[in-house]
Amino acid sequence: MIHILLIVCSLFTFSAGVQDFCVADLKGPDTPAGYTCKPAAKVTVDDFVSTGLRYAGNTSNIIKAAVTPAFSAQLPGVNGLGISIARLDIAAGGVVPMHTHPGGSELLLVTQGFITAGFVSSANSVYVKTLKKGDLMVFPQGLLHFQVNAGGVTAVAFASFSSATPGLQILDFALFANDLPSKLVEATTFLDDATVKALKAVLGGTG
Repeated sequence: MIHILLIVCSLFTFSAGVQDFCVADLKGPDTPAGYTCKPAAKVTVDDFVSTGLRYAGNTSNIIKAAVTPAFSAQLPGVNGLGISIARLDIAAGGVVPMHTHPGGSELLLVTQGFITAGFVSSANSVYVKTLKKGDLMVFPQGLLHFQVNAGGVTAVAFASFSSATPGLQILDFALFANDLPSKLVEATTFLDDATVKALKAVLGGTG
């Protein structure tokens, strides 16, 4: 009986020391380890709820697509939990260009329309599939991947991530939407000067 009581007491002591959550204190810095914790007395149910994914994103842009995130900054309750989600709207003719999430893997669920999606492995193997409502596709962390509307209507999907802050870098924007000198872009991509300058003009780059 004494042994049983000791085990129960030790389990209670261990569980009592566990921190249930670390709601993001958005007034503090966003570091690689996430946000610092909001004081427990200031945590409310709204820190764990988001309604933003009810609504379609604005696809009136050059890629005809919109991503509505529920990361730590929008849903403070996911801070430190290693999860997050985002809504993806892709209008007819739209595309999410080659991009990567350095901080997490992605699981995409299509809920409307058709999306051709794929990724490229570090061995340069290509994995592509056209997805329809109810289909899932996973994109491993850090690998280049893309989504293209494959139908005549707006496609909708929800992407869950293995990080509260998965990060995003779009390849086209990294090359052509900044002040990286055209000469360096040409040298590293083997594109000619006219093509590089034309792409910079479209995406707002200089140099």
